[in-house]
Amino acid sequence: MLKQIHAYTLRNGIDQTSDLVLKLLQIPNLPYAHTLFNLIPKPTVSLYNKLIKAYSSDGKFHNCFSLYNQMCLQGVSPNEHSFTLLFSACSSNSSSRLGQTLHSHFVKLGFVLDVFALTALVNMYAKFGMLASARQVFDEMGVREIPTWNAMIAGYAKSGELERALELFGLMPCRNVVSWTTIISGYSQNGQYAKALAMFLQMEKKKDVMPNEVTVASVLPACANLGALEVGQRIEDYARKKGFFKDLYVSNAILELYARCGQIDVAWLVFNEIGNRRNLCSWNSMIMGLAVHGKCKEALNLYEQMLRVGITPDNVTFVGLILACTHGGMIFKGRQLFRAMKPKFGITPKLEHYGCMVDLLGRAGELQEAYDLIQGMPMKPDNVIWGALLGACSFHGNIKLAEKAAESLFELEPWNPANYVLLSNIYASAGRWHGVAKLRKVMKGGRIIKAAGYSFIEEEGQIHKFIVEDKSHPRCEEIYALLKALYAEMKFKEV
Repeated sequence: MLKQIHAYTLRNGIDQTSDLVLKLLQIPNLPYAHTLFNLIPKPTVSLYNKLIKAYSSDGKFHNCFSLYNQMCLQGVSPNEHSFTLLFSACSSNSSSRLGQTLHSHFVKLGFVLDVFALTALVNMYAKFGMLASARQVFDEMGVREIPTWNAMIAGYAKSGELERALELFGLMPCRNVVSWTTIISGYSQNGQYAKALAMFLQMEKKKDVMPNEVTVASVLPACANLGALEVGQRIEDYARKKGFFKDLYVSNAILELYARCGQIDVAWLVFNEIGNRRNLCSWNSMIMGLAVHGKCKEALNLYEQMLRVGITPDNVTFVGLILACTHGGMIFKGRQLFRAMKPKFGITPKLEHYGCMVDLLGRAGELQEAYDLIQGMPMKPDNVIWGALLGACSFHGNIKLAEKAAESLFELEPWNPANYVLLSNIYASAGRWHGVAKLRKVMKGGRIIKAAGYSFIEEEGQIHKFIVEDKSHPRCEEIYALLKALYAEMKFKEV
């Protein structure tokens, strides 16, 4: 129909090309819109911007930059909105050099007061990891909107500079849900789960901001890793009431919560509830959950089902599968899966796969094969891999390979007392007391002290951490009084 209208306007000398371009962008039909656009003798900057925005939304960023060059060659001066769009396109396309060039054009044209373009510029540099440049633009801004603060905080969080992110967060004159979600997500993605959860609980107390789907999907992994099932279930209830379960990131996070917190039957129910929306992450979470809970055959059967529905496994899938074989003592199947990764699926085994294989072989008593596998690795073995071998040597009493594993561990992490203690126990079990004495002397000389073990408990939605004879808790007097009463009652019942 639009092509017929275009033909009619050409026959009758009516110039409605610009209007047709706009209509085509709404459909969208970008190739035809661009063809008509090129027929316009002098397109306006507004029309240029609309076509740039359309290409950016379609992920065709090179077209955005080509249009900018065309704009400059035709003598059409870009405006602030042009640069807002172009900076966003650069950040999505990881074009740092082009972004810096556009920044210099932006300054030369005198657009240094537009808050929207400057926010896009801060976001661009932050996404590139060029935090010094991002912060310089941020600091020089006379007016900052909430998205400006959010962009800078997100940059720090993504780079792991969480102290600086929190510092900026605290300086914000006002915050929205994106601000809170950014800092929660930053803590969670950097493995600081307790801080992520604490920040979420703090957010809940605010009456002017409500968690959205992204907030929920960011905090639930923290609950899963902390074992904070009670809080996680409360967040799940909130998410379901708000209709967030239809968001796959949220439903996958709920699945992971139950799979990690020992509720594997509930995880199955959630997995089935997700149904046809399941993606690779859903399958991986369920396979990993089954593997960790010792349901090895179920994990392998689920993998076969995954293949039948056309889902291609990734490196995470194989970590779960080899782990399932480890817990089930399926050494032949584990070898088979590991060897099939590269030829069948094009997946090059990573450190974690080698670590799982060393654990599998070690538990099965195939210590020499495990050691040979380590020696043949294309990358340098880390402390986890040598630690798995040392643990297996401890179980099977292999002093020779234990010494080799320990020697590598002492080089990788000389500060870790666990390695010295484990080797010392191996010597003691074999009656090699001179080895025990030598290790104790090394530990004493290096001031290597065994770290105190600690426990987490969840009570009324709060996570509490305790060590032996801990008196740092604010309610320690009540805790010790209760323990004393329990001890007295237990002693009385024994009598």
